[in-house]
Amino acid sequence: MPNPTAVDRLADGFWERFKELNPISATVNGDTRYDDRLPDPSPEGRAKERAYAEEMRDAATAASVDGLGVEDRITLDVMRVIAEIQLVELDQRMDTLQVVDQMGGPQQLLPQLCQVQSADTPERLELFMARLHAYPKYMADNVELVREAQASGLTAPRIVAERTIAQLERMLAIPIDEAVVPSMVKVANDADREAIRAVVRDVVMPADAAFLEALRGDYLSATRPENGLWSAPDGDALYRTQMLRWTTLELDPQTVHQTGLDQLASIEEERRVISRAAGFGDDTFAYRASLAAETANQAVSQAHLIARATDDIERAFELAPAMFRRAPVSQCRVIPVEEYKERDAPFAYYYPPSADTTRPGTYYVNTFDLPSRTFSRLAATTYHEAIPGHHFQISLESENTALNSFRRFAARYAGGAYVEGWGLYAERLADEMGLYRNEAERFGMLDAQAWRAARLVVDTGMHALRWTRQQSIDTLLAAGLTETDAVIETDRYICWPAQALTYKVGQLEIERLRREIAARDGEAFDLREFHDQLLGHGSLPLATLARELPNWVATPA
Repeated sequence: MPNPTAVDRLADGFWERFKELNPISATVNGDTRYDDRLPDPSPEGRAKERAYAEEMRDAATAASVDGLGVEDRITLDVMRVIAEIQLVELDQRMDTLQVVDQMGGPQQLLPQLCQVQSADTPERLELFMARLHAYPKYMADNVELVREAQASGLTAPRIVAERTIAQLERMLAIPIDEAVVPSMVKVANDADREAIRAVVRDVVMPADAAFLEALRGDYLSATRPENGLWSAPDGDALYRTQMLRWTTLELDPQTVHQTGLDQLASIEEERRVISRAAGFGDDTFAYRASLAAETANQAVSQAHLIARATDDIERAFELAPAMFRRAPVSQCRVIPVEEYKERDAPFAYYYPPSADTTRPGTYYVNTFDLPSRTFSRLAATTYHEAIPGHHFQISLESENTALNSFRRFAARYAGGAYVEGWGLYAERLADEMGLYRNEAERFGMLDAQAWRAARLVVDTGMHALRWTRQQSIDTLLAAGLTETDAVIETDRYICWPAQALTYKVGQLEIERLRREIAARDGEAFDLREFHDQLLGHGSLPLATLARELPNWVATPA
């Protein structure tokens, strides 16, 4: 970065320490210095995390803002927000709850690592092997977290533990010749793959088996029968912390719940317009059923679905100049969700490219229950996860060398409402760009919007208002989800309290800012300028975005 300020240097120093404490994040971002290490969930590791967060908080709050430029003020804001939330989570011992997680628990670390770390040279093989040999201690430390959770009562809900146990059982049942890690990792030759296979058999699988045994034992009987976080010790306070963690805003669960209900009603009226035009009157369920039954709306194979998503990405990139002046350099690839976890995974998700752009962004599409993955549902998902959604925003952020490294790579850890809000906004933006091929795909977009509105309802419902799991499933079914997705998504929300709020909360804030700036500027409003400024400063806490964006989108002379 040219001419870094004192704040830039301060922040980048904390980014370097962050990577040392979070070696997987370092690998994901293309820093190979820690490719032989795994995270440290032990008491010693937590102590280092606390010291880091305290020092970053103190540095951010002690710095004088007098005379600072806007980017320096924002950098200090982001540092403070991340540090303060991390300290509260450490105090509340959320690690003892999060260790049992079918979505992203410790049992998924090595398979996910294979997507970003290669073992295709002698040096890289040695580093990868070191991580495999470090795995037993890592999992043993996680077993200790399981025991601490059992002692404190801050255990996972029963359904989360059952899904995690079932996932581990599936992984361990795979024959070693087909095991996930040795099959996925990139190696130079068959001999190296066999060497990895032997370590997985002798070192990794016993560690996973020990973790599985810890979950199957007394822990399972100690899990919470109620799914909401309210049922955990001091659960109401924990949920408000998670709302803050994920959205960076102080939110009231009942208010968020009502916002979701209002959004659902508005979106349903939009869906009825399409349903009526198609001859189904106000019966949006009948119209949706007709779309699900159309063979032309279904992929005939996994490859067919992947090809359709790839084509949508290419079309979106071609039309992007109408809405943006800048486009990312990084490419976006599409691959299917791995078979071992497809039953627990959402419809799609995205991993960012490496910092040097040599590893492309990756858009994962879940091909489990293929007939339910209709093209009319796929389109909006692709625009959310890839272009103009996550891939576009995150790649522009990481490629923006005018920002310090902390802002380019660490700021996205400040909640998720900016990133996910942009993704949901991008689904609507795709409609403005003319990307949806037909009204069926537009209806699919509205279904996706309703799904995120329903998340406000069911997440607050389960974690604060004492809803049952079935109430959530029924609400999602009424919003338009399939039975498969309604169940998977409900269990995801149970597992990750408040993460589901990020989408609509962020989208509504972006849309509000766009309306207000457009009203201020009238005919002179430039949508491309709005988007470039919105994306040009990296991921931000929503309060920071609301304060600064109107200043960046300058009033035309």
